[in-house]
Amino acid sequence: MMHNGQSQVSPASKRSQLAARLRQGELVLAPGVFEMISAKLADRMGFDALYMTGYGTVASYLGLPDAGLASYSDMVNRVQQFASITTTPLICDGDTGYGGLLNVMHTVRGYERAGACAVQLEDQEFPKKCGHMLGRRVVPAQQMVEKIRVAVEARSDPDFLIIARTDARTTLGLDEALRRAEMYAKAGADLLFVESPESIEEMEIICRTFDLPMVANMVEGGRTPVLSRAQLKELGFGLAIFPATAFLAAGAAFGSVYQHLKQTGSSKNGAQPLYEFGEFSNLMGFDWVQAFDQNHESQVQHEASN
Repeated sequence: MMHNGQSQVSPASKRSQLAARLRQGELVLAPGVFEMISAKLADRMGFDALYMTGYGTVASYLGLPDAGLASYSDMVNRVQQFASITTTPLICDGDTGYGGLLNVMHTVRGYERAGACAVQLEDQEFPKKCGHMLGRRVVPAQQMVEKIRVAVEARSDPDFLIIARTDARTTLGLDEALRRAEMYAKAGADLLFVESPESIEEMEIICRTFDLPMVANMVEGGRTPVLSRAQLKELGFGLAIFPATAFLAAGAAFGSVYQHLKQTGSSKNGAQPLYEFGEFSNLMGFDWVQAFDQNHESQVQHEASN
């Protein structure tokens, strides 16, 4: 249910819904959303969850790379806005927790209050880098273990899920990544996210090693093979996120439209399909505005006649 563009589904209900889906052992698909239009569109599609991508959110909100430049305040503001306009459970990138253990506690409580259903925390050194870039460095595993313990203690709703991500695969190898994931599982993580496996064989090993739901990060052009839904399900993943698909498509569409406009001096006869203006206006809530105006106009007329 949506009213005036705001979600009328409680955060607790959304969290319970997502936790139940993951417990059932079904593959949960979560498309990336990165600003409010993408969130509104994806929310209408009937997905089990949406994924607030750090890369896309930082790019759209600040016009900057996902390299530790966005602050906790920047991101929790985005979490609150995404959650307020969607009815689908929202999984949110929490980077490294934005500092030490106190920061992790503050991040978890803030994201939960803002309406997130899950927070993803990673074991990179600060400032972090995008998970499919080279040169990522990780903190000592025990340091991340403490962060996960604090995150679990900090939440008030047990259905607010803690996703523990390790970026150790690229620089330290798969065995070290698996060792760390095991430690994070013992620390209380609800889902495990071994970032950037480089083959289907590695993905199979990751899923076979753990009983917890595992996260597959499907980044077009990234280091991990992009698989079909059937393949991901067969391997045993619990959650598949597609963080980049929509903003890569949007970038291609923007480029096509702007190039045609520059070359021809008009939008006429452009090759890029366009959303119908009236439908887009309704997506943004202008139908609600019109109904609101008409309702109050009729009330004023009624009172004036009396």
